[in-house]
Amino acid sequence: MWWRCGWEAVGVAYRPPPSAAGASLPPLSRPQLAEARRVRAVELFEDGVSNAEIAQAVGVCAESVRRRRRAWEEGGASALRRRAATGHPPKLDDAQVETVRAALGRGAQAHGFEADLWTLERVGAVVERVTGVVLSRASVWRLLTGRLGWSLQRPERQAVERDESEIARWIAHEWPRIKKGP
Repeated sequence: MWWRCGWEAVGVAYRPPPSAAGASLPPLSRPQLAEARRVRAVELFEDGVSNAEIAQAVGVCAESVRRRRRAWEEGGASALRRRAATGHPPKLDDAQVETVRAALGRGAQAHGFEADLWTLERVGAVVERVTGVVLSRASVWRLLTGRLGWSLQRPERQAVERDESEIARWIAHEWPRIKKGP
């Protein structure tokens, strides 16, 4: 197994202790788990615990603890807090995302599409129409899954000739006859 020395190490099974009430907690995300390790390490730093003991307690290597201890000594506990993600800011602000959510909520046919199914291209066209922002297919996907909380849904395929009443009649009359045998 590949292993990385750090607070976000792969394969570490560290979990913070459960609450006093003993209630089960929802699973933590990786960033939350890393933050919990750092908070626990700060508690142990303040108690004067050695780097090796801290490394074992939180499930990281000793070198990582040494780096974090130096940062803690120079900047305090705030130096170990999680920082906001870096990178390019999103093209759509929160108000625009809510405008898109409302527009998509009206359905595809309300926007002039033949079927009431959303595709990435259709969503991209609606986003451009209501906000004036052009998004790539990948950005539309991230918007739908990340910011709007949608998931991929594939329509069930059905034959155009399908006749539900004929199917019910067959199940009620023909199937019992076939099942019994000659």
